[in-house]
Amino acid sequence: MKKIAIIDYGFGNVKSVINAVAYCGAEPAVINLPKDIVKYSGAILPGVGAFGPAVHFLKKLDFDKAILDYTAAGKMLYGTCLGFQLLFTKSYENGEYDGLNIIEGEVKRFDFDGNDLKIPHMGWNNVCYKDDVNTKKMFGGIKNNEQFYFVHSYYAELKNSRQAAAFTEYGFDFCSAIALDNIWGSQFHPEKSGDCGLRLMKNFIGACA
Repeated sequence: MKKIAIIDYGFGNVKSVINAVAYCGAEPAVINLPKDIVKYSGAILPGVGAFGPAVHFLKKLDFDKAILDYTAAGKMLYGTCLGFQLLFTKSYENGEYDGLNIIEGEVKRFDFDGNDLKIPHMGWNNVCYKDDVNTKKMFGGIKNNEQFYFVHSYYAELKNSRQAAAFTEYGFDFCSAIALDNIWGSQFHPEKSGDCGLRLMKNFIGACA
């Protein structure tokens, strides 16, 4: 049975991720020490809350260095929601903060001036994924344009839009997932997205060595 690390840095929806990983046939292990990440086949960086305090806490614990070393070694990492945003270069949530810079891009707040769309973007929305090798691994067995569950006020703008694995329309098309070799991420919560989310989680576990 594969063992999947769930990084607990005080900002994650850890319990639901634990349940999803276990349901998908892997052994979940919550870790709060950076040195422990190397023991696992894959790691999930969950997240709920604000970017600034979250990245500060990650760096204070030296989890940023551990995560960078882990991914540089080719190990699978999946960032969800805030964990997805932390993968990027910079965020402008309540200030300006440097992220992990695993993916080049910036995290920005939705701006719907003159539009009646609500912030946060919350609830079920369609995810349209691209047709390439890495994306097929992530969304294997999932029909295109299926719905996943979102809760967020900020979105990731990639420096290279071609790196996006999937898009979701909310006022405009924003990147809702990435799948770059061993780095996966989604703005939506797979652990709260029913059968499609669980299938995606199974795909992640299957991609882990």
